[in-house]
Amino acid sequence: MKLSRFAALLALVALPRSLARKTNPSLEGGDGPRKGKHIVLVSGDQEYRSEEALPQLAKILSKHHGFKCTVLFTVDPKDGTVNPNINNVPGLEALKTADLLVIFTRFLNLPDDQMQHVVDYVAAGKPVVGLRTATHAFNIPKDRKFAKFSWSNGEADFKQGFGKQVLGETWVAPRLARQGGHARYRREGTGEARDPEGNCGRRNLRDHGRLHGHAPATRRQYAPRVGEVTETLKPESKAVSGKKNDPMMPVAWTKTYKGEGDKAGRVFTTTMGASQDLEFEGTRRLIVNGCFWAAGLESKIPDKANVDLVGTFKPTPFKFRGNADWKPGVTPADLLK
Repeated sequence: MKLSRFAALLALVALPRSLARKTNPSLEGGDGPRKGKHIVLVSGDQEYRSEEALPQLAKILSKHHGFKCTVLFTVDPKDGTVNPNINNVPGLEALKTADLLVIFTRFLNLPDDQMQHVVDYVAAGKPVVGLRTATHAFNIPKDRKFAKFSWSNGEADFKQGFGKQVLGETWVAPRLARQGGHARYRREGTGEARDPEGNCGRRNLRDHGRLHGHAPATRRQYAPRVGEVTETLKPESKAVSGKKNDPMMPVAWTKTYKGEGDKAGRVFTTTMGASQDLEFEGTRRLIVNGCFWAAGLESKIPDKANVDLVGTFKPTPFKFRGNADWKPGVTPADLLK
């Protein structure tokens, strides 16, 4: 009887550790010049399936390039499954040892103890890669401790929050809709990203992929790459005529931001990155090379980085209609198999 009770007690003690492994999975990486570099990828949007995109990106960065990758998800604490509608991202303490943060969240309102890890990372002026909706990564009420990180923050010292102050832009969809700047998500694409003078093909920012709206980053402040909207998603597609390309707007840009004191971090941001975007080789290469640059490894960028898909990748079509496209009952470990 005593032995049975002792075994039961051990099971109870072991359970939280087991759950921690399921909600904080890591890919250890391999040999090479990137060995020992740690990337933390944080998902948590309700539309563009970041919970599918970031695991594939992590596999590419780990298997082909040797990075250790920790992928974090919005997790339902009741059963440990991924739920994009939950404001809970366990494992953010991994940012303490991160060499790069890749963030793809949307309007999250995280608990203060979780948000503290993001705030500390930013204060340290460490590098960040922002994908798609990360420009409006957080939506924190005004009465909360870290409200200034919200996309709509009106305080002068951190106006428009994490998106504007760190990545360089906040939520711009309403403005772009009025300007006619949005591409039709599933039918139109973008040509190679270009700098404002029209030069194409910088090896760390080359793209041929799906277009998900433009962000009007200020050209004097940042180093944007503009992309013309094309009629289809095929690389040989012609540019559309009309206001969508007049003027062309940035689809990706680089900048730096200041942490506390003189600490400054590199930033690469692109308005692309939905799960289906990663079906396009050019988009994968754009993001992978952006990660290299942000981490200060631009000299290590190959002439043509290996961005082959790892394992089976069948992304869910993105949409925003009652979250009908979200797959319930899936654990973080399932997504990283």
